[in-house]
Amino acid sequence: MTKALPHTAPDPRLNQILAALPAADYARLLPDLERVPLPRRWTMSESGDHVNYLHFPTSGIVSLIYALEDGSSSEIALVGNEGLIGISIYMGGDSLPSSTEVQCAGEAYRLSRKVMKHEFALGGKLQHLALLYTQALIVQTSQMAVCNQHHSVEQRFCRWVLMTVDRLQGDKMAVTHEQISLLLGVRRESVSLTAAALQNDGLISCARGSITVVDRAQLEERVCECYLAVKQECERLLPPQHTPKSAA
Repeated sequence: MTKALPHTAPDPRLNQILAALPAADYARLLPDLERVPLPRRWTMSESGDHVNYLHFPTSGIVSLIYALEDGSSSEIALVGNEGLIGISIYMGGDSLPSSTEVQCAGEAYRLSRKVMKHEFALGGKLQHLALLYTQALIVQTSQMAVCNQHHSVEQRFCRWVLMTVDRLQGDKMAVTHEQISLLLGVRRESVSLTAAALQNDGLISCARGSITVVDRAQLEERVCECYLAVKQECERLLPPQHTPKSAA
């Protein structure tokens, strides 16, 4: 997954954690940051895998997925350029019980376990930001657990769509009904019926393999409180959105 990509490399500071680092800390890390593609449906790690790299997405969406013995699964969190993948590296464990899978293609910069553990031991800004992000991730996984238990398929569908477009910073996503059903842990038919109803009401537009948000305000009216609860907590804990002034 480390083969050089043909187009101009994105600035690593498109990732909000890297963007929030002091100049000296960022300059120290930059030589160790390796650009990698995040192809759609790539399983970055399976449950129980030893994690060797911390990934800082600059684009795309990565899902943390918990699978049961009967083959069913559910998304417990999603990560975009606001966060990082691989918290077990600095949280004291070698692995996590969830797997990580790319849902929307993008790119990331990765940092080796050795370098991250050294940086964490310094007790500087990266350690502080990583711990804040971990708290935000815990909030998200906890809220999703409540949401999956108590809210309707339509509310959960709206939550997932809004959380996804927020991280993509656009209105369109490449996704299938089958993919959403696996992430929400519901039947595909339920997702298709929900999508059709929302399209008929003018909230979204569905095409083969994609969904576009048409009326965000109405979508926010239909979503459960979980969306806003996670959004507000992430905004409280994490650095604000930042656009690099120049390429790295």
